Amino acid sequence: MKILAMDTSSLAASCAILEEERPVSQFYTDARLTHSQTIMPMVQAMLSAAMESLEAVDAFAVSVGPGSFTGLRIGVAAVKGMAQAVNKPCIPVSTLEGLAWNLQGQQGIACAVMDARCGQVYTALFDLEGGAVARLTEDMAIPLEELAEMLKKQEKNIILVGDGAVLCYNSLVGQQWAAQRIVLAPQRLRLQQAASVGLAACSHRQQAVEAGELAPAYLRLPQAQRELLQKQQG
Repeated sequence: MKILAMDTSSLAASCAILEEERPVSQFYTDARLTHSQTIMPMVQAMLSAAMESLEAVDAFAVSVGPGSFTGLRIGVAAVKGMAQAVNKPCIPVSTLEGLAWNLQGQQGIACAVMDARCGQVYTALFDLEGGAVARLTEDMAIPLEELAEMLKKQEKNIILVGDGAVLCYNSLVGQQWAAQRIVLAPQRLRLQQAASVGLAACSHRQQAVEAGELAPAYLRLPQAQRELLQKQQG
């Protein structure tokens, strides 16, 4: 099975082609340009470099959230457009699960954590034993203090991954239990990568949907909508 995967959930953007879980080609940029400027030229260059075509792709995968509201919409729209053009299915992937797949083959628990602002983080836990990535919790948006209590109850060592990993580590490392059991993922593995989104998609082939059904999965409303609701309730 050949999968074209994409991630635009954060400041960085990436796309990749995988064939039977083997990364064939991957393009990545963190040049602080908007994803609408970069992602489709990256896809075109990647396909050209790999001597592939959209028609040869069996399915498309994309991070659907949590993450940047604008970034998620751009990625989902791009994948929907490509999938509709060649009549192929789409596989939605949790951004947090994609991050956990960065750590495939390591031991312990992957704590995927992204900065959600307003004193909260997006997070989920995954067991890494046996070379697999097994979900332990649902994706959630919670305060850092609540995440700390959740991690304290885990019996295995914990690897922090994601753009909120350093924020979480710095808030916990002063506690004795955390200093002994929590580590940061290496910098090269810490942020979202399309190839990992593709690996996650390979394990969720049964969740493929038609392009028209693909949609971002927000854990909370955009700030503008939250402020509007607060005004209405006030």
